[in-house]
Amino acid sequence: MGEIRRVRSGSKTSRFFRHIFEHKNIRRLLGTNLALLVIASSIIPADSSLAMNEGDGTLAEAPLVLTTQRKVSYPVEEVKISQGYTLFHRGIDFDGKTGDSVSPIMDGKVEAAGYSRAGYGNTVIVNHEGGVASLYAHLSKIEVSEGDEVTTFTKLGEMGKTGRANGDHLHLEVLKNGSQINPFTLLPR
Repeated sequence: MGEIRRVRSGSKTSRFFRHIFEHKNIRRLLGTNLALLVIASSIIPADSSLAMNEGDGTLAEAPLVLTTQRKVSYPVEEVKISQGYTLFHRGIDFDGKTGDSVSPIMDGKVEAAGYSRAGYGNTVIVNHEGGVASLYAHLSKIEVSEGDEVTTFTKLGEMGKTGRANGDHLHLEVLKNGSQINPFTLLPR
């Protein structure tokens, strides 16, 4: 107690606990116990995947369900953006080569697939939940039809340079309730 009174900084309570926790034997004991707690918590399952059978006292393991679904993803495997979203360019252009695979950014249903006379060339439009739609333009090949259900793993088509395009690329537009929005508001960072 004499050592605690000689320390001038802090309240009496903080000085007392500082003295206790700064003692090397206490630190060693706490450190060992915390290490054992971390190791034990990583070994013992904390979820309810193990359920106790009431009749015989044995443990039964519940089935583990894994999913590989992606909610939102980029439409191309190698992401190289050649032109971003601006007031006069209402989408994002992804650089690539003719034949590169194009997938939807989210699960949905194909609303339209065909040649667009508005300069987009071969185009696919996918409706998603929540009033969101995405448009994929300048495709060299379309591999889906109107009404198809698609996931982020479905191949919509292949990158190209159809329509008014200056070289191979994918033009992606995103619409929310009919208005064009910046695709980066949905795409992963």
